[in-house]
Order: sequence, then C-alpha cells, then structure tokens
Amino acid sequence: MANRKFYLHYLALVGAIALGAILRFWNLDLKPLWMDEVITAIFSLGKSYNDLPMEVVLPLERVSEIFTVQPGVSCSEIAKNIASQSTHPPLFFCGMYSWLKWLSPLGGEWVGKLRSPAVFFGVAEIVAIYYLNRIAFFPSAGIIAAAFMAVSPLAVYLSQEARHYTLPMFLITLALLGLVQIVKDIEKRQKVRFWVVLGWAIINSISFYVHYFCILAFIAQIATLLVLMCWRSGNILNKRQIWLALILCVSVVVISFLPWLPVVFHDYNRSETGWLDPPQHISPIYQTLISWLLMVISLPVENQPLAIAVVSGLLMLLFGIWVGWQVFKGLKQLWYKQSTHLATLTLLSFCVWVLLEFLAIAYFLGKDITAVPRYHFVYYPSFCALVAASFAHTKLQSKVVAVIASRSREAKPWRETKWREAISPKAPLQQNATWYQINKNEKTRNHSIFLPKSSFVILFLVSLLSCVFLVFNLVFQKPFEPEQVARKMNQNPSIPILMVVGYRDYQDVALGLSFALALEPLREAEEYSSSHVAFFKQSPDFAPVLQKLSQLPPPTATHLNLWLVGPGRKRRDYPQQITLSQKMTCAIDSSQHYRVGVPYQLYRCGVSVSNRK
Repeated sequence: MANRKFYLHYLALVGAIALGAILRFWNLDLKPLWMDEVITAIFSLGKSYNDLPMEVVLPLERVSEIFTVQPGVSCSEIAKNIASQSTHPPLFFCGMYSWLKWLSPLGGEWVGKLRSPAVFFGVAEIVAIYYLNRIAFFPSAGIIAAAFMAVSPLAVYLSQEARHYTLPMFLITLALLGLVQIVKDIEKRQKVRFWVVLGWAIINSISFYVHYFCILAFIAQIATLLVLMCWRSGNILNKRQIWLALILCVSVVVISFLPWLPVVFHDYNRSETGWLDPPQHISPIYQTLISWLLMVISLPVENQPLAIAVVSGLLMLLFGIWVGWQVFKGLKQLWYKQSTHLATLTLLSFCVWVLLEFLAIAYFLGKDITAVPRYHFVYYPSFCALVAASFAHTKLQSKVVAVIASRSREAKPWRETKWREAISPKAPLQQNATWYQINKNEKTRNHSIFLPKSSFVILFLVSLLSCVFLVFNLVFQKPFEPEQVARKMNQNPSIPILMVVGYRDYQDVALGLSFALALEPLREAEEYSSSHVAFFKQSPDFAPVLQKLSQLPPPTATHLNLWLVGPGRKRRDYPQQITLSQKMTCAIDSSQHYRVGVPYQLYRCGVSVSNRK
C-alpha cells in the first residue's frame, strides 16, 4: 500500500511535468517574433546592430538571412556587444549562442529553436516549484504547485517567449528554496549549514548576470531574513555564527557583481529604458491586481468583438474574486498552523518586499514596471507557491475543525477563535494532543499520495483552458502586433511592397525586422510581386528619410505600395506626397493610417506618363 501511494505521488508529478512541456511546446513557432525577441536573436546569434543592413534597400526574402549564427564568437565578445548596445546582463545571451551554435544550421525552424531554451527552463521551473513547496509546506502542496505552474497562463506565456524570463524565474525559485531552508535551519537547528548558505549565494550571484530584476529578488530575500532574524531574535541562540555566515555570503554575492556594476549605472540612463511611463495615481495597484489575475486565468479580450471582450473580462473578474477568496482562506489556515507559519511568513514577506520595490521604482524613479505583466516574474514563484499551498490546505482545515469540535465539551458551534486556540502553542494539552494526532495522520497522507480537492480542480481546468487560448494566439498576443501589421500591409497581394522604417534607435530597427519577418511568409506565394524593406535614419524628422527615398534606384514596377513606419511620429508628420526615385509619385491614402504603439501609413505609388517616356 505504501509503495502504491509513493508511486501515485510521483506519477502525479511526472504528469504535471509532461503536461507543462506539452503546453509550452505546442504551437511554439505559431506567433511571429516581436521586437524584444528579435533583439534576443541578434545578440544570441553572435551579432550586433552593426551587422544589420541599414541605409539600403533589402529584398524581403533576404531578411531571414540576417538570422544565422555568426561563427567563432566568444562570450566576452557577446558581453561587449551587450554592454554597448543593450540594457541586459550577458549570461543568458552567451548560453543562447552556445545552444544555437550547437543546432546550426538553424534552417526554416529557427524560430522554434530560438524559443526552446525558454521552454526548457519553464519545465524545469515546474520541478523547482514542487521542491520549494515540498520543503516549505508538505509534499501534496508541492504536487499542487507543480500542477498549477504547469497550466498557469502567465508561466506558459513566458515559456514561449525568446527572452530571459523563465531562466531567472527558475533561479529565483532555487534561491527561495535556499532561503526557506536557511530560515528553517535557524528555527530548528539554531544554526545555518554553510553549504546551504553558500549554494544560496552562488545561485543569486548567477542570477544577477541573467537579469537585473534578480537584484530586486535578492534585496527582498535579505529584507526577509532581517525581519525574521529581528522578530525571532529571542529564540535564536547562535546569533553570532548565523550573522557571520549570512554577512559572508551576502558579501560574496555583492563582490561577484562588482565587475558589471559600472555597466548597470550606464544602462539606467539609456534611451531603451525611457519607454516606461510614470504611474498615474493608483495605477500600479490595479495593474498589479490584473497581473495576478493573468497568472490564473486569461480569456480572449484582445482584438475581439466588444461583446466577447466584455463577457470574457467579466468572467475573469468573477473567477479572480473566487480564487482570491479561496487563497485568503487557505493562507489564514497556513498562517495559524504552527508547522507552516514560518514558511508562509517567509514567502509572504518576500512577495511584499518585491511589491514595495516595484512601487518605489514606479513612484520615485518614474518608471511604472507594474504595467508590464511579464515583469512580475520576480515574485511569481512565491506567489505560485502560496496559492498552491492555500488550495492544498483548505481540505485539511475542515478535517481539523470537525474533529476538534466533535471532541469538545462545548455544545455551541465551533468558532474560528476556538480553532486558533486549539492549534496554538498556548492551547490546553488535550487539544494540542488532538491536533498533533490529526496533523501526524495528515502529514503521513501528504507524504504518500496526492488527492486534489474540487476547488483546485476548478482552478486547474480554467487555467488549462486559458493555456489553450494562449497557444492558439487568442490571448497574450505579441506587443506591436506584427502579424496584424503584416496582414494590413499585404492587403493588395499582387502589388509590390516597399516597407520603409524611419528609425531613431536600434530598437526601431528590431521592430521593423519583426514586421518584415511576419510579412515575408505572406508574400512568398506572390512570386510575381517583389517586396523590399529599408531602414533609414530619421533625425530629427522625416526629411532625411524622404531624401533617401528620392535617391533610390528606379523601381522596375509601374505601381507600388509604400508603407512608411514612423516611430515617434504623429499623423500630421506624414507628408501628403512623396517622390520615389525621382520617377514615381506616391500619394498618401488617408484611410490607411494605423497605430500599434508606432504609426504606419500607406502611400500608393505610380509612374507618371512623362516619366515613362
């Protein structure tokens, strides 16, 4: 019987891992690359922005040639490119280069290969969150955490992004695992094991070179340790040994990042970080709540008819309220139970400190990072752990209250205050003995078998449905909508296209490349219709771009659709007429002006009779 329960427990874990992998690999290359993913590709292939074809007209079918591995590039060279042209640490890109070089030549499936490392780390996160909840709470909480992480729409979304989100999330989970173990060692052993603290420090050191936001996670961990050390100071005997070990390991983390620290200060003032707007009143509060909602449910609201969007939004809100109530009840039980109180306090404290850091960045630095759901990956592991543990614990509470109430001599209904007294250290000996026996029996069951209760089954199925919407591109659609932009540009398939991007910085070039990559497969079927793309510098307005257009070689076609993409420009900045190659006149089509964060405008070009002669 014991072997059967052991088998079922780990069978559930394997099932969660398999389901998570299927959801993450499903339609991995369906969505087009967007701007940030193009930036990932450029540096991960061993290239820099200097290798991009700018100030020239490039045939659209040659755009994919840009995304090939540059051989013989070292990690130090990648780090140098990152330091001068990006705002990220280099370690992720070095690892991506090794991965893509190993798979080279990439072939036509290069988008899936580019995104697959994020999937691997997303699946590894399922295993990590299982062990976090197993150690922090109890094994069945670990199984529920793994199942929830497997189907969480935000987690699946991040796993299908060719970006460095799942890797730092995985490292933060490992760091939290070390943090919980350190806290438990201090509480139970009255000392810390050096190898645990050193491993925790090494993981945090590595994470700093993967994503800058891991620094926020580390600060939150330190703040949590300080709060717990000060709050429980009366119960700690070997304070000096513990403080020395922690100070030593924290110093190791800080010293290890000193070589890259000047780059961090330089990156803070770069133009690439200026796109984040200051907060509007209490917007960080409700934006954070929306991000929490997207962690559990995501129904189609983007680019949907109004009726569908309203119904989906209302259903998401109602479901979020229900989940919030279930989590509140479960957390209250975890808080008052002696065996789970410390872990609950640790993970809650970590969440609170990270959220306070987010608010400080928003209100004091004027960069509202709460507006971007993917940035909430910093505290998402602890959020997932607490949600899962709260759903795993509700069933236990009902059993405890029922048994204690039945053994009580009081005829009145059992009140919550009585239940709190029954599980507190100050409760009468008989009540504590009753609690101990129930807890012991429940702990035995938790270690052997996973039996999900109905409320978690509902959460699991709704999140799973959200993931189905996600993998079919109905939710979490790519920013700047490259697929929709490409479709609008291809509205006249038989007419040649020239897409011109008036770029201000390299990010605009990456944005234009994402449009070109989405447009290329739509134009492949039109072999008789040539298409081109060009990147011309706009400074300070469209004048340099218009001058370059007038100097282009004469086109071979008599008609042409010119799409002018103007990041930072307004509709009034687009001229009514453009001269192309001094042979073709392009007139603005006022009905074909669009904006997806950046504006793009259609000009219909034709060769005049005099120019034909």
